[in-house]
Amino acid sequence: MKKIILILLLITLQIVNAKTSNNTILFLGDSLTEGLGVNKEDAFPKLVESMIQNELKKDITIINGGVSGSTTSDGLARLRWYLKKKPYIVFLALGANDGLRGLNLTQSKRNLEEIINYAQKANAKVILAGMLVPPNYGPDYSQRFKEMYEELKIKYNLKTMPFLLDGVAGKKDLNQRDGIHPNEQGHKIIAKKVFMLLKEEL
Repeated sequence: MKKIILILLLITLQIVNAKTSNNTILFLGDSLTEGLGVNKEDAFPKLVESMIQNELKKDITIINGGVSGSTTSDGLARLRWYLKKKPYIVFLALGANDGLRGLNLTQSKRNLEEIINYAQKANAKVILAGMLVPPNYGPDYSQRFKEMYEELKIKYNLKTMPFLLDGVAGKKDLNQRDGIHPNEQGHKIIAKKVFMLLKEEL
């Protein structure tokens, strides 16, 4: 009798956990995700939350895990903390600062793999957002940086957004004065593309 009660209790806990995880999406990124220079309500993760709730009529909780200056090296430690919330989806958008600082891409790729593996072991679905670096870093480095995300996509069979800033990067009217961080209009464009990618998983 005690064994039956224990089994029923475990099943109940699994159901509860499943409900919790199915309504939480974690955006793990850097200043682009955090929304540096704009209000948090105008950063693309919050805009995606509103789109999901309004257009799909789903009760979704978004965790904006973007931290300005973050590289792939500190992503795993933050992921471990955020996994306490049991996210169903981890939208991984790290690597931009690695590229801008010219960091060793072998290590960057290893860091991303650790994050992906850890998230998948926690039963979270990983969606990978790629980045690009300017050509002034040299054609070899720029190409290897781009290929890093493509290789991870294939190896882990991930759904990806090839370039997080697609349609926004390089456009003066969609970026702040630094020419790097999107303004409110830029975040709206990113949010629409992220929403289209995510809604198939919800």
